[in-house]
Amino acid sequence: MRRVTLGTSDLEVSNLCLGTMTWGSQTPEAEAHAQIDRAAERGVNFLDTAEMYPVNPVRKETLGRTEEIIGSWIARSGRREDWVIATKIAGEGSIARDKGELIDAGSIRRALDASLRRLQTDHVDLYQFHWPNRGSYMFRQNWSYDPSKQDRAAVLANMEECLATLAALRAEGKIRHWGLSNESAWGMAQWLRLSGEGAGPRPLSLQNEYSLLCRLYDTDLAELGHNEGVTLLAFSPLAAGLLTGKYAGDVIPEGSRREANPGLGGRVSPRVWEAVSAYLGIANRAGLDPAQMALAWTLTRPFPVVPIFGATTLAQLDHALDAADLRLDDDVLAGIAAAHRAHPMPY
Repeated sequence: MRRVTLGTSDLEVSNLCLGTMTWGSQTPEAEAHAQIDRAAERGVNFLDTAEMYPVNPVRKETLGRTEEIIGSWIARSGRREDWVIATKIAGEGSIARDKGELIDAGSIRRALDASLRRLQTDHVDLYQFHWPNRGSYMFRQNWSYDPSKQDRAAVLANMEECLATLAALRAEGKIRHWGLSNESAWGMAQWLRLSGEGAGPRPLSLQNEYSLLCRLYDTDLAELGHNEGVTLLAFSPLAAGLLTGKYAGDVIPEGSRREANPGLGGRVSPRVWEAVSAYLGIANRAGLDPAQMALAWTLTRPFPVVPIFGATTLAQLDHALDAADLRLDDDVLAGIAAAHRAHPMPY
């Protein structure tokens, strides 16, 4: 397992990040603890969670359960120092926030303190804003995205308030670094500009969806990531399981994520099956596992990136980890490029 530097920091993380969003719903605590142990054995030291996990579905009564599972592992093992732990404060509109409650000085402190209690740790290595207060074009909202109602002055004032709070929390030792999620190029540019002007610490990372089927990051954000040293934490690199082949033929296996969420968050579309078939065909012709090919492909991108993958079982985890050192040859990369041109943004 290779190590990479996160953003412009000296924080070294494994080139694959262990996702946790099913822990406490599809994945019980004992299985989750076994995943942490196995991932550590295989060189993973980076774990991503959030205050609103688990998902599928998100429920008020299970909010924070995933962090509690991680916290119980830390308490049992005493191995907090083995892991770089990232978590998130949910944005406005989430059931984790009171109605109308924004990410601001007060909510950041309340949410972080609650996460620290659940995680049974005194600090978070990477604290992230799950989505912007002003909204986001992620999760298929790009088809009708309308930024015209945004109040620029209010957005920037909130950013300054948040940065000042993050600076204080860093001085208190409660966070080491911070990053964004579901953010845009303009938003990231403003956070970077304000931090450069002294408003607070510089963000290291951006956690956005990115896979063979979802490549919104490939242009403006890719340029920003390269030139500003911002690492993409690519979530759903297997397109919620579509790129594993398990849903090929529009099937819904028992116990799968699709059983709880048939549309996979808007990813199941009239055009997705032809795109999935194209990528499965490339993997089959090359003698590759399609899930491992999809994960390995993210590591070939011309900007800093660490894919976040999740597993509901230990067997799935081992299977995904085999992608860490997989190298794709030129024919496979050429086939992927051709498939992308033929099936751009299928959802």
